[in-house]
Amino acid sequence: MTVPLKFVNNNIEDYAMQVTFDPVAGEGNVVYNLSLIKNEDLDFAISILKAAHKTGVSVSGLVRFFSSGETVAGFSIPKGCTGICTMCSITFDGLLVRRGIPVNPIGGGVVEIENRTPIRFTHIILYEHTTIDPLQVLISQKTTSVSDVMRKGSGNMLANIREFHMEAEPLVGLVLDELSSSSYSGILEVGMPNLPLLGVPVSPQYVAIAAVGGTNPMAAIRESGCWVQTQAMKGLMDITLMEEIRSF
Repeated sequence: MTVPLKFVNNNIEDYAMQVTFDPVAGEGNVVYNLSLIKNEDLDFAISILKAAHKTGVSVSGLVRFFSSGETVAGFSIPKGCTGICTMCSITFDGLLVRRGIPVNPIGGGVVEIENRTPIRFTHIILYEHTTIDPLQVLISQKTTSVSDVMRKGSGNMLANIREFHMEAEPLVGLVLDELSSSSYSGILEVGMPNLPLLGVPVSPQYVAIAAVGGTNPMAAIRESGCWVQTQAMKGLMDITLMEEIRSF
């Protein structure tokens, strides 16, 4: 029997339905990305993660490290490597779904940043047309300059975009208010009804929200010449098992 292809938008919907994160209580399950780095690059990676959170190019300052031989979601961290779990921005889609807000994930891509202000998507891959996470693809194509965004405030960083019906604006506002008091810092920009956001068109009577890509810190590490392997949307993790990067 042939197994049908599963596109990224279906994976996002599956994970969003399982998110139980409560930003106010600081508990529940979030979607995480898993990245591998060489053990000798760990101190440098920690410095990048700290800078990424401080400059707003990461979804959250929460992180969890796994040493060689340890297992996360059935995956054993290879010898000589350290596993880094960071929050995935799809967690935000889960928060909207929990509020009863239907979400249409549009795609992931690269956003041009100028003086710390998002200008436009320069590349985008639609979720409904790919079986591989767009941000993983774009990192491998060396299309980012996240380090420049962190240091100078201008460059290209990873982001994704989704849309919701304009009638749900008050409910979305509540979710954004709750996030403002949590460790989640991944909202890039909120659009207006019926208008494109950062150059990406939206459906009639819909509003788009762009969010920071959860793999931006890994893109910055890779830009420095270090080896990094990332798997987006690896699974779900209890947020209480993660620690603030500033504590390292």
